[in-house]
Amino acid sequence: MPGKPIVIVGHTALDRVYRIDAFPAKPTKVSARDHREEGGGSAANAAAAIAVLGGSVHLWSRVGGDDTGAKARHALERVGVDVSGVIACDGAKTPTAAVIVDGKGERLVVSEDDHVLPMQADWLPLTKIVGAGAVLSDLTWLEGTRAAFAAARAVGAPTLVDVDLGGGILLERVADLTDYAIFSAPAFEKFVRGADDEERFDALLAMGLRHAGVTRGANGYAWKSRDGARGRQASFKVPVVDTTGAGDAFHGVFALGLASGLPDAACALIASAAAGLKCRRLGARAGLPTAMELDAFLLEQTGRGLPERLG
Repeated sequence: MPGKPIVIVGHTALDRVYRIDAFPAKPTKVSARDHREEGGGSAANAAAAIAVLGGSVHLWSRVGGDDTGAKARHALERVGVDVSGVIACDGAKTPTAAVIVDGKGERLVVSEDDHVLPMQADWLPLTKIVGAGAVLSDLTWLEGTRAAFAAARAVGAPTLVDVDLGGGILLERVADLTDYAIFSAPAFEKFVRGADDEERFDALLAMGLRHAGVTRGANGYAWKSRDGARGRQASFKVPVVDTTGAGDAFHGVFALGLASGLPDAACALIASAAAGLKCRRLGARAGLPTAMELDAFLLEQTGRGLPERLG
């Protein structure tokens, strides 16, 4: 697949995912219909989405020096992510999450993050950004994000942040280096002032962003850019097994589109399709589409396959 490599900075974890029929009304014992253990973490999932499509991606992250961290790294290597920038930190524990998914595909996530993971970023191989097509962060590692974004700004590579509830408070601290900010709906409403989408978009663009957007699950993606362009990308209808990681896939594939020189609307289209296809299977990564699958899906849904620069 043509296109420049993407650098992603942020969270790597290991997920234990359980599927149940329905969430109980009160605490009790529930039998799982299915379960799996797989890699997780917003940044790592976004990297996996790019790699499964055939894109080149470097993940810069920190895990514990434990068996869990080794499993998380191996899961990324298996799909083609460059993990040379994922360091194992002695004395720290790799973040984990228990993900409970009901019969409708909705989920409850209980995460455990190690707060002694080192924050310094002076070891990052910043020279790799010289040839990068985009740099993406999930805002879970401020020092790493600022270092990577500053290097990206110096060479003109677009920067993109995945803004969720856990990292929204940090956006102001990287806004001067950020081009694209894509929010989850809860984070958009919690962290951005405004009575409606339009006022919130304008507030974000006034910070110097080139593009501000919000993902709304089944209600699609809405965005506005600094040049006045705006758009809405409808979500794609797919049988939903599990929504875990759909937003991560969206961000990763959007970044892949940017790195390939696609306009914003085309990035939103392919990202929405990839996010929808991800929901077909249990867990954050099992449903990630290959380039062939995504091309066929887009052809069926829109009459046009992947753009040439990605196909």
